[in-house]
Amino acid sequence: MKTKQKHAVLLTGVIAVLILTLCLFLLQELLRPKYGQLNIPEGTLIADYYDDPTHHDVIFIGDCEVYENFSPVTLWEEQGITSFIRGSAQQLIWQSCYLLEETLGYETPEVVVFNVLSMKYGEPQSEAYNRLNLDGMRWSAAKLGAVRASMTEEEDFLSYVFPLLRYHSRWSELGWEDVTGMFRRESVSHGGFLMRADVKAAGAIPEGRPLADYQFDETCYRYLDRMTALCAEHGVQLVLIKAPSLYPYWYSQWDEQMETYAREHNIPYLNFLDKIDEVGLDFSQDTYDGGLHLNLSGAEKLTRWFGRWLMENCDLPDHGDDTDIQALWTRRAERYHAMAADQARELAELGYLKSYGAKKPE
Repeated sequence: MKTKQKHAVLLTGVIAVLILTLCLFLLQELLRPKYGQLNIPEGTLIADYYDDPTHHDVIFIGDCEVYENFSPVTLWEEQGITSFIRGSAQQLIWQSCYLLEETLGYETPEVVVFNVLSMKYGEPQSEAYNRLNLDGMRWSAAKLGAVRASMTEEEDFLSYVFPLLRYHSRWSELGWEDVTGMFRRESVSHGGFLMRADVKAAGAIPEGRPLADYQFDETCYRYLDRMTALCAEHGVQLVLIKAPSLYPYWYSQWDEQMETYAREHNIPYLNFLDKIDEVGLDFSQDTYDGGLHLNLSGAEKLTRWFGRWLMENCDLPDHGDDTDIQALWTRRAERYHAMAADQARELAELGYLKSYGAKKPE
């Protein structure tokens, strides 16, 4: 009899723990920021990758200079190349490295493209950007390493393991979207590309102020070496690029270091700032924020040029006979062009001139 009572007490305790765990999990999901609903699409990008289990010929990794400047749909339509952008806001190089490590656990692309702007950051920067980069990663050894490498002195590791510890104070900010978004996440990107069709022409871009030291930090080189080794180990062609963003300023001393690294490791390096005319970019038309990032027309121009380069310089498969892949990318293209049309219509309603992106005079 006593044994049965002990078993009943034990079972009751287990059930109570499970109920408590479930309640805490639901509470955590409720309080966790829903970046899409909060109009912070950058926070959704990392998680978008897990919704796309298909193989990709090319994986882009890096900061806003990839997810704003390259269009996977255009790459498919122009060259038949399948791709995905694993980009996020102010993605630091160790975050890129761990994302590459994680990605190679899911698939082996033919090419990995890494944007080198993050070489300028040799130490963690801010919790806000860390969260945009790391909250969307699935837990793995790669995420564990990324979190530990990224945390600022003020951050607590446990708050990444249990986000409830970080977001418990969001009670006053909760809305209906927090409830509906607990288990339903809508993608706002197109293979990791964030579309912006509006136009804000670039003005005068000042020269960068002199720096006391132009040498990239050893930490950055250590992670770049690791990315190079990972690609070599998996038989992946690594391509280094510097996107044609006019700001932040890219110093010639930084460019020389990248050229040297690429030459010593036999890796292609493309500085698109030197190819603006060749690509056909017009910064009175092809940027939405004064030259920091490309808009839709600029991203499509850059993607077309880069697609041709990839086909000429990398060993990529031909998907011409794969009807399943063609059907999949046809559906993606339809969604992409529908969003482009919606944005054009919204801009027209706001009174933007299609040719120049300037507001009509009152």
